[in-house]
Amino acid sequence: MADRRREVLTRVYGDVQGVGFRAWARDQATSLGLAGWVRNEADGSVTAQIAGLDEAVSTMIERLWKGPVGASVSRVDVDELAVQHALIGFRIIA
Repeated sequence: MADRRREVLTRVYGDVQGVGFRAWARDQATSLGLAGWVRNEADGSVTAQIAGLDEAVSTMIERLWKGPVGASVSRVDVDELAVQHALIGFRIIA
């Protein structure tokens, strides 16, 4: 089952805007071979949809709890999604 795919929608709360969180998340996801997107939300949180191998997605969720230097993460919500296989690459949504 090491090659099982997983897709999640995450919401990261805390001081996560204005600290390079989206670019950091894109770089982390790319290094893990993940696909998806990341965007800032009006309430100050950051949302990311992440798809890839289960182990890589789990690693990315762990990294979201830490964030980049300057971020202070207070909560990460994770919702499991049906795997769609449609996401290619990882991008920042403005």
